[in-house]
Amino acid sequence: MCSHPTPTQTRPSGRPADSRATHVVAAHPEQGWDLLCDGTIVFDDSGALLPDGRVLAPHRLPADALATAA
Repeated sequence: MCSHPTPTQTRPSGRPADSRATHVVAAHPEQGWDLLCDGTIVFDDSGALLPDGRVLAPHRLPADALATAA
């Protein structure tokens, strides 16, 4: 595991604001998550589990803001 500081500010994707700070070490798109070098698990829904056990909630759009197919 890298010694990067745990992210304190995140982008809407749930990834750290400084993209140079961490990188993906294990990608599992079929399961919807990636493991970053600092131990953070980032989910496709934009949520994340931090190495210290804290949870970053998903950043979801309200249902009325989603596009609908006709």
